[in-house]
Amino acid sequence: MTRRRVLLAGAGDLCLRTGRLLREQGDEVWALRRRPPAHDSTGLRWLAGDLARPLRGLPPGITHVVYAPAPDARDERAYRAVFEHGPRNLLAALDRAALQRFVFISSSAVYGDHGGAWVDEDTPARPAAFNGRILLEAETWLREELGCAASLRLAGLYGPGRVALLRRIADGAARVPRGAGHWANRFHIDDAARAVAHVLGLQHARQCYIGADDTPHLIEDLYDALARMLGAPQPPYGPPGGETGSKRLGNARLRASGFVPAWPDAVLGYKSLIG
Repeated sequence: MTRRRVLLAGAGDLCLRTGRLLREQGDEVWALRRRPPAHDSTGLRWLAGDLARPLRGLPPGITHVVYAPAPDARDERAYRAVFEHGPRNLLAALDRAALQRFVFISSSAVYGDHGGAWVDEDTPARPAAFNGRILLEAETWLREELGCAASLRLAGLYGPGRVALLRRIADGAARVPRGAGHWANRFHIDDAARAVAHVLGLQHARQCYIGADDTPHLIEDLYDALARMLGAPQPPYGPPGGETGSKRLGNARLRASGFVPAWPDAVLGYKSLIG
């Protein structure tokens, strides 16, 4: 089998975990970041570059791309720079004829609010905030530009190194919109990395997948379960945060493609972190 040449564009935590999996499979993996680490033992081949600007000197013959920058979600200009201009800059610097798969890491924010209903890849997207709107625009552009593009719309990520919610609950700083019918959707960071590698390797990928575990939770049920495990008081009432809206994410399409989450329920996933 021909060795794949993979570029991780915007190599943060998710891409680093994905890169380790790809290296174990024998892939050649390059990681692009504005400021690569001075010392690294992952075996990744680091590249310096800003996706918001024209790129130079990328390796020839890249066959697979994971596009996963992580700009500040409060900064619309930064979001637009890396998700509107970034894909164009990257494709201009790559040999499109060599590309076999381009996985675009998106977010469930593209759906907006659905009143707690189940949503899947065929549910109309109606983002309420600028981040969801910009991501949806980027997905649409890539879909029209590249036949090999696939979007992975991720739920809220948690796992090792992503325990801010546990800290807020333990410190008594968390608030929860009790009685509002607000649903929480989660995806373990290691499952997310496995899902990225999985979609990257699909021979006949669909244009879009939801990346979430099997078990949406009413947000008060999730927070109360975590508080019990931490031995902390139940979080008091507070209004819903942000503009993500309430919905239950269905992962049936990703599962049908052969992916099985190692952490199908966030309560169990968080319990492993607390333990």
